[in-house]
Amino acid sequence: MSESLEERVLTGLDEEQRTVATTLTGPLCVLAGAGTGKTRAITHRIAYGVLGGSYNPQRLLAVTFTARAAAEMRTRLRDLGVGSVQARTFHAAALRQLQFFWPQAIGGALPALLDHKAALIAESARRLRLSTDRAAVRDLAAEIEWAKVSMFTPDSYPQHAAERGTPGGFDTTTMARIFRSYEDLKTDRNLIDFEDVLLLTVGILQEDQRVAATVREQYRHFVVDEYQDVSPLQQRLLELWLGEREELCVVGDSSQTIYSFTGANSKHLLEFGKRFPKAQVVKLVRDYRSTPQVVQLANSLLAARRPSGRAADAAWAQPLQLLAQRPAGPEPAFLESSDDEAEAAAVAARIKSLVDSGTPAAQIAVLFRTNGQSEAYEQALSAAGVGYQLRGGERFFARKEVRDAILSLRAASRADGTHDQEAAPGLSQQVRDVLGSLGYTDDPPASSGAVRERWESLSALVSLADELVRSRKPVAEGPDFGLVDFVAELQERSQAQHAPTVQGVTLASLHSAKGLEWDAVFLVGLSEGLMPISFADTAEGVDEERRLLYVGITRAREFLHLSWSLSRTPGGRAHRKPSRFLDGLRPGSTAAAPRSGSFRSAAKLSRKPPATCRVCGNALANGAERKIGRCGNCPASYDEQTFEALRNWRLEEARTAQIPAFMIFTDATLVAIAEAKPGSLAELAQVAGIGPSKLERYGAAVLNLLPAP
Repeated sequence: MSESLEERVLTGLDEEQRTVATTLTGPLCVLAGAGTGKTRAITHRIAYGVLGGSYNPQRLLAVTFTARAAAEMRTRLRDLGVGSVQARTFHAAALRQLQFFWPQAIGGALPALLDHKAALIAESARRLRLSTDRAAVRDLAAEIEWAKVSMFTPDSYPQHAAERGTPGGFDTTTMARIFRSYEDLKTDRNLIDFEDVLLLTVGILQEDQRVAATVREQYRHFVVDEYQDVSPLQQRLLELWLGEREELCVVGDSSQTIYSFTGANSKHLLEFGKRFPKAQVVKLVRDYRSTPQVVQLANSLLAARRPSGRAADAAWAQPLQLLAQRPAGPEPAFLESSDDEAEAAAVAARIKSLVDSGTPAAQIAVLFRTNGQSEAYEQALSAAGVGYQLRGGERFFARKEVRDAILSLRAASRADGTHDQEAAPGLSQQVRDVLGSLGYTDDPPASSGAVRERWESLSALVSLADELVRSRKPVAEGPDFGLVDFVAELQERSQAQHAPTVQGVTLASLHSAKGLEWDAVFLVGLSEGLMPISFADTAEGVDEERRLLYVGITRAREFLHLSWSLSRTPGGRAHRKPSRFLDGLRPGSTAAAPRSGSFRSAAKLSRKPPATCRVCGNALANGAERKIGRCGNCPASYDEQTFEALRNWRLEEARTAQIPAFMIFTDATLVAIAEAKPGSLAELAQVAGIGPSKLERYGAAVLNLLPAP
């Protein structure tokens, strides 16, 4: 007796997931908490609709935000028997449409796609006779990307960016000039960047009704995953795909909005009911990932948030209250260490204990706020004899060693076809032999950094070969899975950005851990200034840091370990404090007192008299002048050598922490420090632009750079 459609597709879904899967007409909004099976629910919805005849698989488009998530969705759809449904990122879907419609809508060939902005941005700055370093170029690239996904032009950028700091150390007017120069260079060289892919697709759909009608005829139903991360530009593209129709299913969780600095905005998820008054809303709150102890800590973290002012409170949505479905597990562990080195050693010791007790290293993660924190854990894990992998950097298949390895494997596969197959070694040994010529060894190197990363990449390819040999059962009278097949598999994975799993403890930033999960998670460096990060100086910024920690907590299935240190270096002064987010959560602590009003409104209550120039006595005209305490036209009184030492130090700090240089100190603050010549932390604290968190994090290093009084 054959299974019914309901038995094939709906078996195993809970009540809310089943509601999602059987609600085949839109609009539908799924509010899905961490670990509640949202991908399962929406892929089963697609399968139920396609297999039941409600959806044409060629006329449904599922979009998400990362190639990895899209690949995961395609795999699940294929397993459900509906592999012909398209699951793509916004950029991939838009690029495909742009390539198809460009000749008829614009004419000629589509401009070449620019992989990286850095070279053109640096050239744009040089044309304007502006000096930039690598950190500044990175800041400028991020700012241009934010402006474009927010749909601002070089002309409209200044009025919308007044409160975004000074990217690259440049004011908004100069930033707009660099933005304009960059756009002109792209036009001159017939290039487009990734944001242009979306902008040009939007432009064609807006201007050419024939193209818009064709796209709307092609796609009748849309599913959007991670809808809280949609940018204004992506939202506009989605609206143009839809037209006047309402066949849209969106899935998201406002408590996991952690990418606002890139232009992501959860208001589209929160206001879905206003756009579609007849929308059905389904909440997924049953957490199948984490133990009740982990779920309770995550719920408590969000519930501890207190009113912070009208703007911040309006942007903060009521969190979903997760309900744990797994059996009880160990209580989350909290650890305070004397310094960063001791914290890393303690974490490595605990990880080794877990591995020795049977927890696979690949099911353990160490998560931190900034990538610059990874070095201590690389060294500690190496000393403990535990393998690890770094996540969140360059894409796996874009790494030079991976590209070189695939070229060598492809060359070897051609030669392999000319030899006696019976005499050839198995796939695993062949891959080891080929990659051995590139430096692969069975044992990991003792060193960390680039050497270790290169070995991890090659080791991942070897592990993939071993895995494929085990999983591909030989067919009677047929050839074994060989080197030619392995190279084809790598090519397919490269196109889908489906990186192999590395057997080792994962070291990753909290941002890059989004969408992943492990049996054991170690959240490290949870001290004020790192969590929340020091430059989160608004109520909205602190709220996003709280959500970021929530994402970190909810990555853990069973073991959760939270730690912080009191000093940066061994023997240093113990001036650090545990993160305010841990107040009321860690043993022996009490909940933080409620705060009233926003950061900005509190500042307005303590207005100071107008500042005047210490040289000429005239009123200071802008923030930069007030920061350094003199008019821009009045002569400087600082030593150039000291100022350059401060700039060089800031650059190295920014590279280590992988944050924009201006987020440490702006040029104006460095000038103010060089002119004030503070001789103590108390005097340094009087310099405008140096708050308590920055004083704590950078004060000692800055004083060491200044000449003795």
